[in-house]
Amino acid sequence: MAVSRPTILIPSFNTGPLLLETVEAALATGYPVRVVIDGSTDGSETLLEDLTATDNQLRVHILPQNQGKGAAVLFGLEKSLEDGFTHALAMDADGQHPADSVTAFLELSSRHPEAAIFGRPVFDDSAPALRVNGRKISNFWANLETLGWGIDDSLFGMRLYPIRKLIETLEETRFARRFDFDPEVAVRLAWKGVPIVNLPTPVRYIDPEDGGVSQFRYLRDNTLLTWMHFRLMIGFLIRSPWLGMRGENPLLHLSPPAR
Repeated sequence: MAVSRPTILIPSFNTGPLLLETVEAALATGYPVRVVIDGSTDGSETLLEDLTATDNQLRVHILPQNQGKGAAVLFGLEKSLEDGFTHALAMDADGQHPADSVTAFLELSSRHPEAAIFGRPVFDDSAPALRVNGRKISNFWANLETLGWGIDDSLFGMRLYPIRKLIETLEETRFARRFDFDPEVAVRLAWKGVPIVNLPTPVRYIDPEDGGVSQFRYLRDNTLLTWMHFRLMIGFLIRSPWLGMRGENPLLHLSPPAR
C-alpha cells in the first residue's frame, strides 16, 4: 500500500453550535478535515463559513436533503478519495468523540495501513445506562456474525477506515446508509477479511442543557438494528463455510480485551 494520507471526516445533521466546536478541535490536530452537512435544517453550516474562508485544511460539502449518516460518510469518502486521501477518520459532530484521540488513531494506522481502527468506548458517568447496556446486544450479534473477528464495539462511530475498502464495502449493499452504518460496515469489513484493531477511546455525552443533541430514536433505530442483524445473520449463514477457513484476524492480538 502507498504511503498513507489521512483526513478527518465529520458527517453532521442538525448539531448546532457543537459542530463548530468539533471542527475547530479537529483542525487543531493539524490534519485535513472534511465535513459533510447532511441536509441540516438548523443553519449550523453557516457557523463554518469563516473557517472555510480562512483555513485551507477544511472542506465543507452540503447535501441538499438528509440522506443518513452512512450516505453522508460515503459521499465524504468519495470526495476524499478524489483529493488523494487513503484513509478517513470518522468523527461524530456532536462532541462525543475527543479530538485528543486523533493522534493515537493515526499513529496506529500508520503502522497498520491495511487495518480498520475501531474506537472502543470508555464511558464516564455521563453515559446513559440504557445506551451502555443496550449496545451489548448489538455487539453480541456482530461477533457471532463474524465468527469472533474482534469487534469490541459495533456502534461506536469514531473509527479510521482504509477509504477504498470502505467504499467497496458500501457499494456491495444498498443498506448501511442510516443509523445501521456503523454496525453493518463493521460486520461487512470483517467478512472481507479486513483486519480490525480496537483502540480504547473516551466518550462523553453532553446534556441537552449544555447544547447536547442526539439523533437516536429508541423505537425507530432499534427496529432498524433488529432488521439489520436479521439480514446479516442470513448473510453469515451463507458465508460461514468460507469464514471458517479465513482464519483469525491477523491483528487481533493488538486489540485489548473487550469489556
